[in-house]
Amino acid sequence: METSTILIIIAAVFVACNIFTFAMYAIDKQKARANKWRISEATLIACGFFGGGVGALLGMQLLRHKTQHIKFKVLVPIAIVVNVIELLLALQLTGIISIW
Repeated sequence: METSTILIIIAAVFVACNIFTFAMYAIDKQKARANKWRISEATLIACGFFGGGVGALLGMQLLRHKTQHIKFKVLVPIAIVVNVIELLLALQLTGIISIW
């Protein structure tokens, strides 16, 4: 497979994960306002760690959701760092870059 195709696939996966995560934060915010069943905090944080760290951060900041929770203030930035590592490992495994 061509390098450009691999890069597009990797980018598409990360974009999709971040859109999905942002949507989860938006849905949870709507449910909170309506006093309905909520998405668990563990699920929201897990979405951030599985490629959606930027989506989680944007969900927190743009939607003003979970911004007062210390666990989100700490774990979402860590999730972004993990996402960068995931991205670098994906690029390493596909042979696009050489880290070591």
